[in-house]
Amino acid sequence: MKLFFTFLLATIIGGAVLVTLHAQASTPASSGVYTTEQAARGSEFYQSKCSSCHGNDLSGGGTSPGLAGPDFTAKWSGRPVAALFDSIHTSMPSDHPGTLTTQQVVDLIAFLLKANSFPAGKIELPGNADRLKTILIDSDQ
Repeated sequence: MKLFFTFLLATIIGGAVLVTLHAQASTPASSGVYTTEQAARGSEFYQSKCSSCHGNDLSGGGTSPGLAGPDFTAKWSGRPVAALFDSIHTSMPSDHPGTLTTQQVVDLIAFLLKANSFPAGKIELPGNADRLKTILIDSDQ
């Protein structure tokens, strides 16, 4: 019985270490987590569906926040892309929240990352929630 509890304790501690290591193994957005093509799709969608509230230059206006520059950095730096995805997916567009597809949202995020000087990479930003949790919006781009 003592051997069983020792094994159980070792398994729990080992699992906790793995979870901690996985949580620390995040990919910074500044490493290129979207493609140029994806950002271009996001730009087109933004101009047709988002710019009327957030401005052509992403500066915001009225109750709509700015999506580029200091406003964006202050709100999202240090947070996972999944948080930005969830915010857009559940609350936008403001007149029909929750109607955007997963692809539309990740394309928009690619455009926002580009607009905030994050470099493009070779692989598209995924629509997988677990993967988006591992991508960190860093401030050192």
